Amino acid sequence: MLMIATAHSGEDLRTAPAAHPGAAEAETVAALKAELAAARKKLREQEAYLRESRRLIGGALAAAQAGVWRCRLSDERLSWTGGVYDLFEIRPGAPLRRQHILECYEPRSRAALEEARSRAIRNGGGFALDAEIVTQKGRSRWIRLSATVVRGSGGAAELFGLKQDITEAKTAAERARRLAEIDAVTGLANRALFETRLGALCAGARAGALLLIDLDGFKGVNDTFGHAIGDECLREAAARLRAVCRGAELVARIGGDEFAALIGDGVGRAETERLAGAIVQALGAPVERGAGRICFGASVGAAFAGGRTPSELFMQADVALYAAKAAGRGAFRIFDSATMRPEAPLRP
Repeated sequence: MLMIATAHSGEDLRTAPAAHPGAAEAETVAALKAELAAARKKLREQEAYLRESRRLIGGALAAAQAGVWRCRLSDERLSWTGGVYDLFEIRPGAPLRRQHILECYEPRSRAALEEARSRAIRNGGGFALDAEIVTQKGRSRWIRLSATVVRGSGGAAELFGLKQDITEAKTAAERARRLAEIDAVTGLANRALFETRLGALCAGARAGALLLIDLDGFKGVNDTFGHAIGDECLREAAARLRAVCRGAELVARIGGDEFAALIGDGVGRAETERLAGAIVQALGAPVERGAGRICFGASVGAAFAGGRTPSELFMQADVALYAAKAAGRGAFRIFDSATMRPEAPLRP
């Protein structure tokens, strides 16, 4: 019985599966290869994402006519993306010197940039600025510059931000401003701008003067020659007023055939009378048109600011103008409280 048991034991040993020491290592290698493949796939996906992000950012910057810039403060070294080179019309990759680039900025923009930059470096903040530049090819442009300060262990280390071409936006804004403030027929300031400037003149209690100019007999020009010719005459009158009132703070068309001029500080009665007389003379000269002549004249009324409200000043100048017209037209009068009554009937 003992021998049989021994034989069975030997048979069990002979038929048991053999151990393979390399199997575990193979499984480990396979797992590592799978992890490596997954890591490579993830890396490729990340690289593709970064490429796409750069493409999108580059496209957005190009569409916005913008570029990224950086300035290392330790040595003032500049780094630009292609969009900024394009803005300044400098060959991409050309060496950049900050002092040389500053010369592209118009003087007022350069001063504003240096002030904002110094303040940002001192306070550790950022800034935004609209600046006018002249490119390397001599073209005038407006750019919007934004900056952020990057701080290091010793304080501000660098500035970086965006520069964007806003020339078209500035041009559109200027066009809109002109439409809002400029008379479409004559190119002079319109009534709205005149009232704003008149308010500013009176608010400062300044010793300026207001001259109101009314064209004499102009209704006959429109009735006889039509409004197209009338507009030509208005433009000629405006051009003459500009020439005569060259030192005025503002020359405006404030009504159909009525104009105004605002004269600044330091004007006295003698100077105002000289200017009013020159206006009457200039606008009294015939307008030559082909072989014909178109004649009309002008009357002028003036008053001095001297602490008066806009409505008071305008009323006094209007009273003086009414007196000039009553005197036979082609004349001027300066408001005098001793001889003129502000409550006198105004012109229709």
